[in-house]
Amino acid sequence: MSLLLTRRRTAATVLTAALLVPLAACGNDSDTDKDSAAGAKPSDSASGAPAAQLTVLAAASLTDVFKEAGAAYEKENPGTKVTFSFAGSQELAAQVKQGAPADALVTADTKTMDGLSGETGTPTVIAKNRLVIAVGEGNPEKVGNLKDLSDAKLKVVLAAPEVPVGRYSKQILDAQKIAVKPVSQEPNVRAVLSKVELGEADAGLVYKTDAETAPDKVDAIDIPDAENAVASYPAATLKGSKQSEAAAAFVAWLSTPAAQKILQGAGFQQP
Repeated sequence: MSLLLTRRRTAATVLTAALLVPLAACGNDSDTDKDSAAGAKPSDSASGAPAAQLTVLAAASLTDVFKEAGAAYEKENPGTKVTFSFAGSQELAAQVKQGAPADALVTADTKTMDGLSGETGTPTVIAKNRLVIAVGEGNPEKVGNLKDLSDAKLKVVLAAPEVPVGRYSKQILDAQKIAVKPVSQEPNVRAVLSKVELGEADAGLVYKTDAETAPDKVDAIDIPDAENAVASYPAATLKGSKQSEAAAAFVAWLSTPAAQKILQGAGFQQP
């Protein structure tokens, strides 16, 4: 009888262990699901930043350079994906105020960022820029300086005054007492550039870096520093982010030598 009892106990122990194995596996899957739901996973990156799916709202003038920067960041941080949403800074600010799901914000001026102080972390200026006069390739209208933009025969396009580049444009034109009647006011700097590229405008005020993205379609007329404006680009995390640690790591990376090399290679100035 004792031998039979021992065999029964052994069988029960084996059955219990077999049942516990799949339960333990389910527990591990649950932990993984929790990590996925939080949007962050352990990272293989040298920086130790958690892997995540990041959404970054960025000024339109950063379109080309941030695509390159984002690819570099993803390479440095395996498992991380950075998705950008580009628009005029005033549009981005409206999105933030409306609660758009995003993790970080980069604007083309400090004024817009300062207006969102309750929605962001402490901003850091990552780059600077200056304005130029964009004209058609070969400068067919022979535009030479800001004063030429006051010619009534010239079709000039500017960004709307609520847009950072539009505000900078108004600032430098007002300072030189130059009256310009634009044929249109655009929602962002890329729209201004596009008008000139397509020949729908003879000239427009854009950032130097934007003009450099279309060297075969537009020429850039430099504006002397004494008559120009300096645009600052602050970056900050968004308080509504569900991936605050990963967002902070990306914002901090924008000030590193690797990121600055990319920004300055695209014509942006040191912060």
